[in-house]
Amino acid sequence: MAGRKQFDVDEALRRAMHVFWRWGYSEASIDRLTEGTGLGRSSLYGTFGDKSTLFQKSLQRYAETYHPLYDQALSGPHPSPSAVVAAYLQVTLNRIADPTVPDGCLLTVSATQFPALDAKSRTMVRAMIDRLRAMLEQALLAAGAGEQEAAELALCALATNKSLAVLSRAGFSSDDLATVAAAAARVPGKTTLTALSSATDTQGPGKVAG
Repeated sequence: MAGRKQFDVDEALRRAMHVFWRWGYSEASIDRLTEGTGLGRSSLYGTFGDKSTLFQKSLQRYAETYHPLYDQALSGPHPSPSAVVAAYLQVTLNRIADPTVPDGCLLTVSATQFPALDAKSRTMVRAMIDRLRAMLEQALLAAGAGEQEAAELALCALATNKSLAVLSRAGFSSDDLATVAAAAARVPGKTTLTALSSATDTQGPGKVAG
């Protein structure tokens, strides 16, 4: 039929997301995007708009793919704030361990290139980060943390999430990353290695980095 696209638009968007994820916005040239998606320039522009619009659609696709995993991990009930942080970071470790996606995190690499983004893209990146922080705070409160403790632990866990993404791109081992996650999930007087192990068990076999 005339006018019908001869390619899978959703698959093309997934591939474009991976290009931005691997290279960041600044280095994700149109040539890399056409190569990564398998589309010509006219099809790329005609389907997704300009590079900035395609980037924003990729961010939305990323959020739709991974934020529900964090929602599920944080839904609890969790026996302690330590278990909340452990469950949250385990989702990050699982994503990093996935061989079908680039190293690191699209949201993290986008945050490091904040000055290169247009205003709408910057707003989207910050809103996605803020949503994760709010999700963490609510889960920590539900697990018994006080308001100040929940705010502090949420920020720490968020920062650790971003650090894990950066370290993974630098080639740190899965054992190193798991060690960082366990240390970040520790609360005074307690160790969270058991909490991380419990979170791992709930994810099923073959899902853990380390």
